[in-house]
This record gives sequence, C-alpha cells and structure tokens, in this order.
Amino acid sequence: MTRTIITAAALCAASGAAYAGGVDRSGQSLSALFEQGNYAELSFGTVTPSVSGNLLGLPSGNMTNPYWQVGAAYKQQINDNLSYAVIFDQPFGADVQYSANVPYPLATSSATLETAAVTGVLRYRMDNGFGVHGGLRVQRLEARANFPIVAGYNAVADADYGVGYLAGASYERPDIALRVSLTYNSKVKTSHTTLENLTAPVTALVTKTEVETPQSVNLDFQTGIAKDTLVFGGVRWVEWSEFTIDPLIYRGATGNAFLSYNDDTVTYTMGVGRRFTDTWSGSLSMTYEDGDSVTPVSNLGPTSGKFGVTVGARYKNENFSVSTGVNYTWIGDATTAIGPLRPQFTDNSAIGVGVKVGWNY
Repeated sequence: MTRTIITAAALCAASGAAYAGGVDRSGQSLSALFEQGNYAELSFGTVTPSVSGNLLGLPSGNMTNPYWQVGAAYKQQINDNLSYAVIFDQPFGADVQYSANVPYPLATSSATLETAAVTGVLRYRMDNGFGVHGGLRVQRLEARANFPIVAGYNAVADADYGVGYLAGASYERPDIALRVSLTYNSKVKTSHTTLENLTAPVTALVTKTEVETPQSVNLDFQTGIAKDTLVFGGVRWVEWSEFTIDPLIYRGATGNAFLSYNDDTVTYTMGVGRRFTDTWSGSLSMTYEDGDSVTPVSNLGPTSGKFGVTVGARYKNENFSVSTGVNYTWIGDATTAIGPLRPQFTDNSAIGVGVKVGWNY
C-alpha cells in the first residue's frame, strides 16, 4: 500500500467543518503539504445550519445563515527532502441573524465575523521518515454587530491584518500508508478601528478593539490496516477560553464582553477509507466535540458540542483528483440567558457539502 491509494483528509474535509466549536470553520488543515510531488488544489464547500430556540413559548426562529467556505493550496517539492506549501483558507467565522418576523426578545439582532488567511509553510523530511515543518500565517479579520436589546447597540469593526506562526513534526511510512503529524498554530492578534453606536442615550464613538484568534494544536494520523483500506483521524484543540471580543462602549453599557467562551474545545475525528477500484475510493468518518461545562452560553452561539457523520468519495487518475463529501451534524442542546430568563435551544443540526479538485504535476 502507498500513500497514493487514498488521501483520507481530502475525503473527509471536503464537506467543511460543519458548525464546530467557537467560531472555528476550516480546521487549519495542512494536508496539501503531505501530497506527493508537486500539487495544487481548490476547494469549495457550503454549510447550512439550523439553530433555533424557545423562550416561554416564543420561538427564536433559525438564527443562523448558510455560509460558503473556499480554500486553495499550492505545494512544491524542491528536492527529495525539502518542500513548501502556500495555503489559503477561512479559518474562523460567524454569521448569525435573529429573525425580525418572530416575537423573540433578540429579534433583528445579528453579528458577522469574517477571516481569511494565507499560510506559508516549509517542510524538511529526513530519510528515516521523520520531518519538521514551520511557517508564517497572515490573517485578515473584520466584524460587525447589531444588538438592539442593549440600548440599540451596533458596531462596525474595520478590517485589520495580523501575523502568526505554526510549527510541527511528522512521521511517515509510505509502505503501510502511515502518517502522523502534529502542528501548533499560534494566536493572531489584530487591532480594529470600531464605530460603536447606542441610541439610548445617543452615543457614537470610534474606539479600538483588540482581537486575538486562539492558539490551537492539530494531531492527524492515518495508517493502512488491510489491502486498500486505512483508518484515519485526528484531534484538534482550540483555546477558546482565551478568546474575547470586547468593544469599549458595549463593555460600558453591559459590564460584559460582547463575545467570549468559557471552555476550550477538543474535537475528535475517526474514520475509515477504502479504495474500490484503481480510480475510485470512499470514506466514512465521525466527529465528536464535547459540550460546554458552564451554562448559559452566548446568545450568538447557542450550541454546546456536536456529533457528525461524513461520507466521502474520491475519483483519481494519474494526475487529477476530485473529492466530494457530505456531512450531517447533530448540534448539542444549549441554554442561553436574556437577563434572568433562560431560553432553550434543542434539536438543532447542520448539513455540509463540499468539493475539492487536485492536480499532481
């Protein structure tokens, strides 16, 4: 068995990270770095969440919007031991909107957060199968919010760029399709000029909002277990407990940060991949993320944990591949807070679909 039988990450990741913890979206994958030879890829995915709650018989309606994920990567093999990759992804994001057509206390409240990142990473693979990799990440972030229940509050945070780094190690045995990789991703700090407004009393100020997207660690593995069959999986830890968005005027009006989380998240993935013919292979994987240890959770993210199933398929000829994936995620129940009241969000889910096209040259 060789690495060319199945690229497990491509099979399961094509559907995107359907509603992960915090505002995690891409999972910050480096799978392109481990492709054989020279390689390029494009990926497209869409996630449609359905998240709704109820307060004393008043329904919130679905407070999430569908979103798209776009990714690209280019990998160059410099020599037998040295390679590099340039990767574009959208690592973090949020797009929530409480309906204006229901009598829910947060009706018309909304918030969006958008990021885009370009990562350059260099890898040195030793002849004994061990390797090290590291690089830099440039990330753009912007956000806006409308929260009328807090004195008509709204804010627009201009885009800013920050720089972080990543470092890791790996081990490979191509004869049994074994690969284990560990990657640390640093925080990325940005500083945003923010126009904040209140309507009662009328206030409009330009402030500065500092945001640090969280550090994380990815552990990924795959290994052959039989002819044309492998198992794969991973563990991703993200330090959401240190993430906060805390605009000055909102803090003054409420005494709280606009968005913060109590817990870090740990997401587990396990799956099996199988090659059926010389050109077709498939995979089945499951993803689990534990729920929050503290109640209530944020009204802008009324979820707690998840369990998801992804089915993937891949067509590959000599130098061209197409991977597709479909994910269904059961989103954990959550309790939020509106003053002393406790809305309940239950029986929620998300569907993700994605396509990845790759070229070896």
